[in-house]
Amino acid sequence: MKENTRILVTGAAGFIGYHLSSQLLAQGMQVIGLDNLNNYYDTSLKHARLNQLKGNTNFTFHHVDLKNTEDVLEVFKTTTPEFVVHLAAQAGVRYSLENPHAYIESNVQGFLNILEGCRHYPVKHLIFASSSSVYGANTKMPFSTTDSVDHPVSLYAATKKSNELMAHTYAHLYQIPVTGLRFFTVYGPYGRPDMAYFLFTKAILKGEPIKVFNEGKMKRDFTYIDDIVEGIVRLIPKAPASNPNWDRSKPSPSSSFAPYRIFNIGNNQPVELLTFIRVLEKALGKEAKKEFLPMQDGDVEATFANVDDLMREVDFKPATSIETGLTKFVEWYKQYYKNEQ
Repeated sequence: MKENTRILVTGAAGFIGYHLSSQLLAQGMQVIGLDNLNNYYDTSLKHARLNQLKGNTNFTFHHVDLKNTEDVLEVFKTTTPEFVVHLAAQAGVRYSLENPHAYIESNVQGFLNILEGCRHYPVKHLIFASSSSVYGANTKMPFSTTDSVDHPVSLYAATKKSNELMAHTYAHLYQIPVTGLRFFTVYGPYGRPDMAYFLFTKAILKGEPIKVFNEGKMKRDFTYIDDIVEGIVRLIPKAPASNPNWDRSKPSPSSSFAPYRIFNIGNNQPVELLTFIRVLEKALGKEAKKEFLPMQDGDVEATFANVDDLMREVDFKPATSIETGLTKFVEWYKQYYKNEQ
């Protein structure tokens, strides 16, 4: 992409949005950030991320809630983005059990407003965040984008599956090139405080017990933030076209007769939760007190990404080890929260 390309990043004050915006700004892009700065988790962390972005003259920020149609369309009208990376969403599987309406408002209604913005103010490519949670009750490993994802086990997952269906509809009706990215357990500096690794780190340093669900036997395809960002950046200029080989009699879910694609972005190497905790203990130099608990509602036992499609498309696959990734996270955590330790 050439310098000063205008890219709208929703959820710019969020974990992935902040890191992506930082990378795009470093490459000379004009980044239009959008976020509602809600209080799902500590807003001071969101403001800390945002303040760093605001230090760059190529960054502009719009404090907008996705569910407000007129406000979202006004951002499209006044900024005329060439590309959109839609990362804003109500996150969290467990929170969706307690606050289901928040997920429909943000993830379904909010995404509809983004699609309408792309329809009325055409863009070259819309990329949106889906999730590994769409694989739901699937047990065939690794998860492939050609697999059926019709059995979600949380409302959060159902909204992400809905996003994929909505995106395909708009790609078909209005020829908007759309790519959905199924992220697999993203972690790293400036991460989300509601995520297990963040909670574990805080508790271990304070000498408090950590809650280890499913007796620690769950496996996750932990993916370091820099790998996620690299995948997104490589895909932005790769707007999908209609797949001429798409077979209506045997429809593959990963591509279409419409300009639509789905990719997994995961480390392609699942790690058992107890192994992850051992690596974190080593990085912290302190052993965890563990409280073993049964599986929680909405959780799945394992995630494992097949990233062959991503490799073919952009010659890249995530490969940062948990040893490297967790060491970098712990270094950041200790520096960021040094006054609290």
